Amino acid sequence: MTAAERQRRETVRMQAAELFKQRIKPPEVARRLRVSRKSAYEWHQVWRDGGVQALSSRGPSGSRCRLSPRCLEKLAEHLEQGPAAHGWVEDQVWTAARVATLIGRKFHVSYSVSGATRLMHRLGFSPQVPARRVAERDEQAVTAWKEATWAEVKEPGRSAGATSASRTRQASPGGRPRDVPGADAAAPRS
Repeated sequence: MTAAERQRRETVRMQAAELFKQRIKPPEVARRLRVSRKSAYEWHQVWRDGGVQALSSRGPSGSRCRLSPRCLEKLAEHLEQGPAAHGWVEDQVWTAARVATLIGRKFHVSYSVSGATRLMHRLGFSPQVPARRVAERDEQAVTAWKEATWAEVKEPGRSAGATSASRTRQASPGGRPRDVPGADAAAPRS
């Protein structure tokens, strides 16, 4: 969340505090400020327990970045060099897993794949997923096989009426006891 978004949310909480001072109930505060009732009730409880200061923003949430600003600059430089400069010569794609490995190699800091993704976004990069294609793939041979062979090999699908969503076998109406509730509903009508 950016500083501007945090400020905007804090402003809404402060407006709620003013309404609470006027003894306006949380459902009405939620309606006026266009927030959820749950938020209004939570804010009301926090306001009652700690006053207006308790509704102040506590700053950015989440864990702090484990790389210094200088290390972040160096990481951006490494990313600009491309994957081949760091040992990934098979393609020119930065994946989040590769970035996490690069951070470990260069800065001796362990990052998860999701953490590396967030860090890349913060630096203005977007992770990419490589296409899973063999380098020697012959597109013409694949197309010919799909047209000639696949049509013969592929089994026809079952009709919609022949399937059942149950794991057990389908019950037959004739096999049901007559004295159970709902037995008359299952019987065919004439």
